[in-house]
Amino acid sequence: MMLGIDTNVLVRFLVRDDPAQFDKARTLIKSEVSHGKRVFINQLVLQETEWVLRSRYKVTKQQMMDTLSALLEAPDVQLEDEPAVEEALYVWRNATADFADCLISARNRRLGCRATASFDVKAVKLPGFVGV
Repeated sequence: MMLGIDTNVLVRFLVRDDPAQFDKARTLIKSEVSHGKRVFINQLVLQETEWVLRSRYKVTKQQMMDTLSALLEAPDVQLEDEPAVEEALYVWRNATADFADCLISARNRRLGCRATASFDVKAVKLPGFVGV
């Protein structure tokens, strides 16, 4: 079974602003990989990480897209519903809406929803959203 990681572990691993916590996160991930396992990142953690990096660390959209793409390609990481994450990244590239909205739309579509209703003016410009 895979080991899921929380937002704080992923952020410490990506940002490396706390050397002790970065070392613990890296050691944990390396340990899993050395045992032939991958770490699991669910979509809530992914959304929360994007928000923390953008709001707290002022990571740009392009930097965040590069980071998320790297996570998708990392052989030691398993993201929840990777096709939805890939679709969200593709849509987000040219969108003014938040990554979370792009991921919500992609995930809902994959779960059989015909659309996602929202009051969010930016989100309703995305494919798969309808305004309320």
